[in-house]
Amino acid sequence: MMTNLFSVFDPSTSILNLSLNWLSTFLGLFLIPMSYWLMPNRFQLIWNNILLTLHKEFKTLLGPSGYNGSTLMFISLFSLIMFNNFLGLFPYIFTSTSHLTLTLTLAFPLWLSFMLYGWINHTQHMFAHLVPQGTPPVLMPFMVCIETISNVIRPGTLAVRLTANMIAGHLLLTLLGNTGPVTTNYIILSVILTTQIALLVLESAVAIIQSYVFAVLSTLYSSEVN
Repeated sequence: MMTNLFSVFDPSTSILNLSLNWLSTFLGLFLIPMSYWLMPNRFQLIWNNILLTLHKEFKTLLGPSGYNGSTLMFISLFSLIMFNNFLGLFPYIFTSTSHLTLTLTLAFPLWLSFMLYGWINHTQHMFAHLVPQGTPPVLMPFMVCIETISNVIRPGTLAVRLTANMIAGHLLLTLLGNTGPVTTNYIILSVILTTQIALLVLESAVAIIQSYVFAVLSTLYSSEVN
């Protein structure tokens, strides 16, 4: 049962199907209607308002460095993750964000570039950041170890948080989907269908929230090295 349950996250074993599965990461770009690029419409206005709101928030978090266009990277990161989270809710579409292969690929290079930039250009600031203000001298060596560990595990926590949330929601949807067809009681079947619809709405909200959390935490990590 456990093998069948987790098999929904397994990519196909053949080379052709495996490459096509991971190609679904960019499938969201092809789903944008052509009218979005040709003329203003309601979808374009809503999406532009969302991007403008994110730009203002990321610019506030980044401080002075947010004025040179650096918010575009985090807005693109939010859009990519959100599209992949939403696509995973559709049947027979591979959920790439439920794999650490993709989430670590996004989180680790960002974290590493922030750390290298901070230690090369703001070395004293990075050393001072290891010891919070007001720390007693006796606790300073322990605080350096704790802050170092917390900095090192940041890409892992970013990746695992997104992956775990995607896996948990899809497992619940799979469990309810497998229970419905074998149920003969119409009352129980209606309850299962209602619960699955409610869970699908919840997972849609999680898809947006987790992409937002990933982008905001990446922005905060960037602002700490400046």
